Amino acid sequence: MAKYGKRTTAARAAFSGKAGVTVEEAVSLIKANAKAKFDETIDIAVVLGVDPRHADQMVRGVIALPNGTGKTMRVAVFARDAKADEAKAAGADIVGAEDLMEIVQSGKIEFDRCIATPDMMPIVGRLGKVLGPRNLMPNPKVGTVTMDVKAAVEAAKGGEVQFKVEKAGVVHAGVGKASFSEAKLIENIKAFISAVQKAKPEGAKGTYMKKIAVSSTMGPGVTLNIEAALAS
Repeated sequence: MAKYGKRTTAARAAFSGKAGVTVEEAVSLIKANAKAKFDETIDIAVVLGVDPRHADQMVRGVIALPNGTGKTMRVAVFARDAKADEAKAAGADIVGAEDLMEIVQSGKIEFDRCIATPDMMPIVGRLGKVLGPRNLMPNPKVGTVTMDVKAAVEAAKGGEVQFKVEKAGVVHAGVGKASFSEAKLIENIKAFISAVQKAKPEGAKGTYMKKIAVSSTMGPGVTLNIEAALAS
């Protein structure tokens, strides 16, 4: 049997028997038990009744969380000339073309979001095997292949969250920090759940949302009452 420290043991006891709670109850419980020495991230995991191997059941989207994520987003932009200058002025951390491609190919990926102008996609396309598995490949469906690099960079820096269903049918995202007020976390979580609901694909059959769990980085997870979360 695994042995836990005092903090983990106390947290597990506090969460014992808690399941199918409201977003408000979950946030209150998680914040009260997020006692690590760093500002823990509040994570959400949504289990969906889809098979992403089928194109008509793929779930992906983007949501600008009302209160941001609390995370410093490092942004890379593939662009040239005036668009490269525009990206830098908007606050992009790394901007380039072939030189940036070579950096990525070397395995040095020091960014959390990748944006590209359409003319850069032949170059970016060569990086599919590197960026794809990390969910960093620019995609016009979520606004990361665009001529408006200024807006894309500002959105990424401002707390925009991209989501994409994994092979197991799960969508993960960070929706804030433990230091956020309960009201801000509640608002962010509800906004994310709503965005995933709106992204329901035409090919989804039966129950779409099967389970929603929220947790802090170091804490146990608690499941939400899906109907209540969707209704609020």
